[in-house]
Parts: sequence; structure tokens; C-alpha cells
Amino acid sequence: MENYELVLASLRRLIRATDLHSRYLNKTSGLTSPQLLVLQALKNRGPMISREIANEISLSQATVTSILDRLEAKQLISRTRSEQDRRKVLVSLTSHGEEKTAGAPAPLQEHFVEQFQELEDWEQSMILASLQRLAVMMDAENIDAAPVLDVGEIDRPAPPMNTEVND
Repeated sequence: MENYELVLASLRRLIRATDLHSRYLNKTSGLTSPQLLVLQALKNRGPMISREIANEISLSQATVTSILDRLEAKQLISRTRSEQDRRKVLVSLTSHGEEKTAGAPAPLQEHFVEQFQELEDWEQSMILASLQRLAVMMDAENIDAAPVLDVGEIDRPAPPMNTEVND
């Protein structure tokens, strides 16, 4: 196999791994990766306003607002006006949201980050430079992307719970 074919096959495996994990997450919890990240941020830091959540998980405030709408519809979060500043709306986990985070699998990027941080600095730099070069080669260097391993739109609704995982 030519080197470029090996690279393309590796890229395809990464895309498939991300897709399969997203489907597994949805099948087991009914959540998307970004929805789980929001819930975990609230579990770890307590009630926050949407801007703080957006900063915490590196997504835009508009994207987080859309995700919060979906989570509120599922009764996983609640929104209440701040007593100190009525302009601020605090987002909190509900008891149902706490149950969901406790039983949900870890997002794929958590496993990646743990392994990546164990690499030597030079290995991390080499991987980063290679991936940045690949992004340029695929005309993707200007595409906005959050540090979330997921496929599809970040603020999409979770697909129906009966999504097959064994593609």
C-alpha cells in the first residue's frame, strides 16, 4: 500500500471511531457528546451562566444556548434568574441530569487527552504539526472546529435511541 493510502485509511479509521463512539454514547445515554460535555461541566462546577459554560467547554455561546434548549426540553437542566442580577440566567443540573451524567460513558476526547498528555513534548508537537499540515492539505485550515470529538453539527439533537452501533 502507498503511504498516502495508509494515511487516508488512518483518517477514515479516526472518523469511524468518532462516529461509532457518538452512536454508542447516544444509544446508552440518549445524549450527544456536546450535550454530555455541558452536563459534565455543570456537574463539576455547579450552576453557571451560559457564557461560563461556553468558555468551560470551548464552544460558542450560541451553540451552547441551542444545546441548553435541548437539555431543558429533556428536563436535564433548569434555568433560573439570578437573585443578585436578574439579567443573568443560571443553568443547573436537575436530579435527572445528575443521573444521566453518572451513567453516561466518558466522551471520546477524555481517553485521547489522557493518552496524549502521557507523550513526550516532542511527540505531541510532531502530532500537532502533522495534523495541522493535513488540515491545510485538505483545505480545512479555516474551518471552525471545537475541541470535541463528534461527527455532525455540534448543536444537533440526539438521534433516536434505537440507532445501530454495529456499522
